[in-house]
Amino acid sequence: KLLERQAIRRVEGGTLSEQEIERLGLTLMKLENKMDELKQHFQLTDDDLTIDLGPIGELM
Repeated sequence: KLLERQAIRRVEGGTLSEQEIERLGLTLMKLENKMDELKQHFQLTDDDLTIDLGPIGELM
């Protein structure tokens, strides 16, 4: 999720070409698919991967 937020900032900032935006989107989709595969393999949920940062909040 953190990578997605950073990617959105770069896209909205206008610093990426159309080709880079397309490649970024495909890469994020592949990453999400791989994460789903790993979560299933290790029997993890999204809650298992959430990091509690205390007063700052949660990461993910």
